[in-house]
Amino acid sequence: LEVGGERIHYTDEGRGPALLMIHGLTGCGRNLTHSLAPQLRERFRVITIDRPGSGYSTRARGAAADLPAQASLVARFIRTLDLGQPLVLGHSLGGAVALSLALDHRQSVSGLILVAPLTHPQRMLPLVFLSLAVRPAFLRRWMSLTLAAPMAMLGRRGLVKSVFAPDPVPEDFAERGGGLLGMRSDSFYNASSEIAVVNRSLPGMVKHYPSLKLPVGLIYGSADPVLSYRRHGESMVGKVPGLSLEIVQGRGHMLPISAVERVVAMVQHVASQAAPQRSATILHPPFAASRAS
Repeated sequence: LEVGGERIHYTDEGRGPALLMIHGLTGCGRNLTHSLAPQLRERFRVITIDRPGSGYSTRARGAAADLPAQASLVARFIRTLDLGQPLVLGHSLGGAVALSLALDHRQSVSGLILVAPLTHPQRMLPLVFLSLAVRPAFLRRWMSLTLAAPMAMLGRRGLVKSVFAPDPVPEDFAERGGGLLGMRSDSFYNASSEIAVVNRSLPGMVKHYPSLKLPVGLIYGSADPVLSYRRHGESMVGKVPGLSLEIVQGRGHMLPISAVERVVAMVQHVASQAAPQRSATILHPPFAASRAS
């Protein structure tokens, strides 16, 4: 689907209220369709996108990679598909995009489900993503064209293991979960570009969190090695009216795969509090409506 000059790849499956899902850094929609979407599609119309520059979606050279720009494109995607005010689920960096969407495009969201989300500025990158901290842009481009892909392939098992820790990595994650798509040179460049600008928007967003007037559910793993539930989750309590926070003991960062039932329960909780959506229910055969152009 062409949106704002970019080709956005997405899957559209199931029936019921619309639920838009947004993946995290270096990921793709398959991270969320691997285990989570099959558990939701009987009760929701589940639309899962590849963010610009990730998976099979494009990001034009020089296009903005900051959170407001990504949120604006997601809002246009919602309007293009006539989704009305869907529920929006964001994982990791996708959670920050979802928050930006709710703050800047309030008529595009009826409720937020934030799974291990980035919510506050973070001076130090998580260790697993330190290799993405490349500035300036010309050096980032050079690395993406030379070293990034070979280095990613050599270290991919350790990288994926670190993101999942302490939970096991599914044997089929590389292909069915989209793990290999994140190892491409373009994926490195786009993820590094996002890292370079993400902290510009977050301080202003934090100031406006109290203005959110929609149901918001947060869920983290207590053993998440990527984003601390204390810094990014507990810090939200008291800032967002009526926020629901759940900590899953012993789990890591990849809750859409490692704690599917708990994430599904949070989706249902937020859905029960959200205002009815104006868009019509649409039935789609599972995985039959994967679209790209």
